Amino acid sequence: MNGWPIGDYALLSDCRSAALVSRSGSVDWLCLPRFDAPAVFARLLDPGGGHFAIRPDGEFEASRAYVSQTMALETTFVTASGTAVLTDAMAVGRNERGHDLGAGSPGVLLRRLVCTDGEMEVEVSYAPRPEYGLVHPILEAVPGGLAARGGAVQLLLSAPAAFQVEEATATAHLHLAARQMVVFALQHGQMWDPPLAAWGADQIDGRLEDTLDGWRSWSAIHQTYKGRWRDLVLHSGRVLQALTFAPTKAIVAAPTTSLPESVGGERNWDYRYTWVRDASLTMDALWVAACPHEASQFFTFLAYAAASELRRGLDLQIVFGIGGERDLSERELPHLAGWRDSRPVRVGNGAWTQRQLDVYGELLDAAQRLAGQLAELGPATRRFLAAAADTAAGRWTEKDQGIWEVRGEPRDFLYSKLMCWVALDRAIALAPELSSEHRVEGWTAARDEIRAAILDHGWSEQAGAFTQAFGSDRLDASNLMLAITGFLPGHDPRMKATIDATAAHLTDGRGLVYRYLANDGLAGEEGTFLLCTFWLAHAQALAGEVDQAAATFERAVAAINDVGLLAEEVDVPSGKMIGNFPQAFSHIGLINAAWAITQAQGE
Repeated sequence: MNGWPIGDYALLSDCRSAALVSRSGSVDWLCLPRFDAPAVFARLLDPGGGHFAIRPDGEFEASRAYVSQTMALETTFVTASGTAVLTDAMAVGRNERGHDLGAGSPGVLLRRLVCTDGEMEVEVSYAPRPEYGLVHPILEAVPGGLAARGGAVQLLLSAPAAFQVEEATATAHLHLAARQMVVFALQHGQMWDPPLAAWGADQIDGRLEDTLDGWRSWSAIHQTYKGRWRDLVLHSGRVLQALTFAPTKAIVAAPTTSLPESVGGERNWDYRYTWVRDASLTMDALWVAACPHEASQFFTFLAYAAASELRRGLDLQIVFGIGGERDLSERELPHLAGWRDSRPVRVGNGAWTQRQLDVYGELLDAAQRLAGQLAELGPATRRFLAAAADTAAGRWTEKDQGIWEVRGEPRDFLYSKLMCWVALDRAIALAPELSSEHRVEGWTAARDEIRAAILDHGWSEQAGAFTQAFGSDRLDASNLMLAITGFLPGHDPRMKATIDATAAHLTDGRGLVYRYLANDGLAGEEGTFLLCTFWLAHAQALAGEVDQAAATFERAVAAINDVGLLAEEVDVPSGKMIGNFPQAFSHIGLINAAWAITQAQGE
């Protein structure tokens, strides 16, 4: 069975693309030059998918941590003869600081290995496989490194040593004594570009230090949270920044595709796109974990990505490409075995054609929270946000696929109705900023109608709680948002009953929360959702159950890996993380729950 545990990986990002590095120093996932580009290394999804590994030759122990206030990774290898530290990062633009982080990232992977004590034999294995492993490129030695050409791309590995090449895989064996250092830089270009030029050792080392300084400067001006679980919250803020595509401020749901929701199952989706819901919630979470200076750019991106959709009477598309692309047609890659044989591997995402009415609420909720940062909004963006509220008012009675993108018949999902209420509630508060005072009377009438419908049809006497859809008796963790959005106070008896029912009937033996337990039209079972567990902690805090909230929060963060990253779900039998990784939703939930508990404690 292929595939290391998902929790064995750490994330690298240049705010344009991402890599995943294993505990043993192997880059097994790398997409260049964008998050959603075809992978250059895809061993994450197939043993033959390509990798770039640097590790001691022989037995070793490894420990790792992010360099303070950065998304650069340090892995410490200890062998019987010595110790070495491997530092990995993706280069940001030269001298990029603060708000400009990632604006000019060159698409270069940087790796530096320093022997800090004794001596060490090191093995380097380099097997580029562009286009998700379809291309086995021609590797050729060039001055200063190793060039790879094949398919539509060219790669250049700047390296200090000669490699032995066999069948598109290059290996090298190095001996390092104390204080000796070797550095590598992997550059990417198009096949028709001029040949890439190798970087010298001083240049690579200098760019690595410059990248560390860039991340530290971003953290210094953005991150001021001082509440409970401060380190986790600030790190989660950096993770969300790492999932941001700097040129447009779009935010990917995760940097991976097809890491399964159940091992061996078919719930394998491509998350390397920007969901209106996820991105809006990310902006909201960054209000806590980082200064959301780029908020106006994010809303402008959405306004132009969705240009004229709402004015033409169409639904707002729920997910876009990070460059604003609309067509995300889904297809399978049958040549890849999938993580632990979980097929199919998919690229693209069919959810782009789904109707999900909740997106208007998340969008306007984030806009209202970030109103102080929206002074730069242009007329087109203001019209877009007002049109989103109008659409929520006009369509809230209609059925949709809901927040969980159920691939079955549309239904009257309670969460979708709730978020239409949120859209109107927030739009009313934003009316002056949106030049929409004349709309307030109509928005208020629609908001009141939605509230009455939820209270009349969303409650189930049989379940003793609010339920997944009108007329249903099934529980759904998304109904915890009734308190989190302010629709009902946390201490309302109906809300407390829903919180208690979720804790009693939607949890596993570890106290982690399922999204729902109803049939969703897909084969197989899924794990517990970390976002939903954080929602439970958040709602408990709002209900005044602070001790229970803290205990729920601690159960959720127990799943976190050694470098502070969370996947989408936890596999119930094994207790290991599953799903695309790292998952923005999970880190959003962590930030907001920590904030709510801190507020409830009066800190």
